[in-house]
Amino acid sequence: MTLRWIKVLLVLSMSLMCLFFALQNLANLDAVMHTVSSVLTMTGHEYYPNTFAFAINNEWLIQLAAWSIILLELLAGLLFLFATWQLIQQRNAPAQIFQKAKSMTFIAAGVATLVWFGLFFTLGGAFFQMWQTPLGDGALNDSFSAFASILLVTFFVKQKED
Repeated sequence: MTLRWIKVLLVLSMSLMCLFFALQNLANLDAVMHTVSSVLTMTGHEYYPNTFAFAINNEWLIQLAAWSIILLELLAGLLFLFATWQLIQQRNAPAQIFQKAKSMTFIAAGVATLVWFGLFFTLGGAFFQMWQTPLGDGALNDSFSAFASILLVTFFVKQKED
């Protein structure tokens, strides 16, 4: 029973992490737009000054990218919150039912992984080479912490309880 409560609290923590990131981004929307713009326009790239593809300078696309990040963070947070509620409801259920109640946790983790791995690492880090600037590198390093936390908690929650 204690292990189930630990899992519930970890899923709740994931929810709060995602929601806090989204809310902090909303509270600092100008800084978010500046950061996303710096990454997408590939400003300040001295180590690898060329790209095999393109940079994005269109203001509308930059805003779309920034809002996509924020909305996906919100979505992940709300899905983790819903997953927390499902786990609380089934905390006293037989093992098979509690295990089934974890499914929303995995969906939430998928959305969160899309944000911090798909958007930050794949697009930001690999495609737009955001690691080349201090601003981009800081965001990339912080996103790794979020991504690693999501994976570790998800793998722990997935384990069956005795």
